[in-house]
Amino acid sequence: MDESEDRDNEPKDCDRRSAATGEARSTTSVHVTALDGLVNVNSLFTIAVFVGLSLTSPGQRSLEGNPACDAGPDIVRNLLVFEVVSFSFFLFSSLVAQGLKLAINLLNSNDVDESFRAHINARVLRLGMLASAAGSVIGCLFLLLSMINVIQIRLGLLSCGSTATGRAVAALVTLVSTALVVYISTVFYAFTH
Repeated sequence: MDESEDRDNEPKDCDRRSAATGEARSTTSVHVTALDGLVNVNSLFTIAVFVGLSLTSPGQRSLEGNPACDAGPDIVRNLLVFEVVSFSFFLFSSLVAQGLKLAINLLNSNDVDESFRAHINARVLRLGMLASAAGSVIGCLFLLLSMINVIQIRLGLLSCGSTATGRAVAALVTLVSTALVVYISTVFYAFTH
């Protein structure tokens, strides 16, 4: 009778283990999908960095037509610094996300020997995802600053009071700031619930 009870308990334990494994794989696929999305967005922003760099050159005249409104070398220098810093943060964010994806995939792969299997702590995963998201946000802020410099180089300095420059900067700052607030709020909500 004891043997039959043991046999009855075995399938229940197996069912629990397979349910836990299925739940872990489901949660893991959500993490991998989120990290994929972050890497894809960072790639698009990196393209924007190089577009910004390609549109500027020293001594370029603005479309304002007034030589006093042309951007000086300090604006071009700031543009290059902001673009490089922005690219660095996007690269940091993407590399952290790719590293987490690799660890998650190794952790859940059935084809990997136990000695090669990655062991990732849930706390490390959350911190890594948060660091990757923070890198994207900081990269966006520097990209925003660099785009303001691109606008000043192409349309004229903000100090000249050009309507086109003012509208372009206002639209850029408003839309990007709103999007960043939504993004940060969503990430904060996801990490606290």
